[in-house]
Amino acid sequence: MTLKLIGAGFGRTGTWSTFAALNRLGLPCYHMQEVIINKANKGHLDFWRAVANSPPGTQHDWNRVFANYTATVDNPGCCVWKELMAAYPEAKVLLTLHPRGAEAWYESTIDTIYFTENLWQFKILEWLTPFGRKFGDMSRKLIWGRTLAGVMGDRDKAVARYVSYVDEVKAAVPPEKLLVFNVSEGWGPLCHFLDVAQPNETFPNLNDRETIKKIIRDIIKGSYIMLGLTMAAIAAVMAALWWWLG
Repeated sequence: MTLKLIGAGFGRTGTWSTFAALNRLGLPCYHMQEVIINKANKGHLDFWRAVANSPPGTQHDWNRVFANYTATVDNPGCCVWKELMAAYPEAKVLLTLHPRGAEAWYESTIDTIYFTENLWQFKILEWLTPFGRKFGDMSRKLIWGRTLAGVMGDRDKAVARYVSYVDEVKAAVPPEKLLVFNVSEGWGPLCHFLDVAQPNETFPNLNDRETIKKIIRDIIKGSYIMLGLTMAAIAAVMAALWWWLG
């Protein structure tokens, strides 16, 4: 397979619903869930961490992660849309926008996927687990640092970054190869852009915020378990030392 569609839109711009729609249209689609949930993609997180620690514009062996996909949306693929355009020159570009605008996108992002930066329980997992360290490093450098320019801590600057990013994509991609898409528009624009038949069913409307919230709750539970095990181990070592020294 080769990439036919490159998603440039930020995470939290309807990318999960778009992901489901593209799969329904016969375009196997890549999404952050393919990195962290799909067990068949072992090693993908290491790949993206290497991307995050390389200079912007660096080309990689993209087929290592996209070999079984013809489309990509959401992070981390959107962070390298320029590199992917150079690697797959025949591919079209899909720019998803939040249905309620830049400020709503910011609120949604802070409330969900920004947990890698604003949730202290995740910091425990970063400290104690290889997955936490890898995912935290990749997210911090590639998503929040490079793509979002390190401004998520400032609402006004983040909203401005969203707006300027949209303009950046529009300016860089030839109009005939670009679809600026809002999931509230449904199948029509997407199917026309891809030149495929429109399904006789409702466009996917996945409640991904609740799914992400569940993942966050599981992370919190995991962090408490890891912290408890660590404290128990420290207590056991201290008790053994006390007994030995006594």
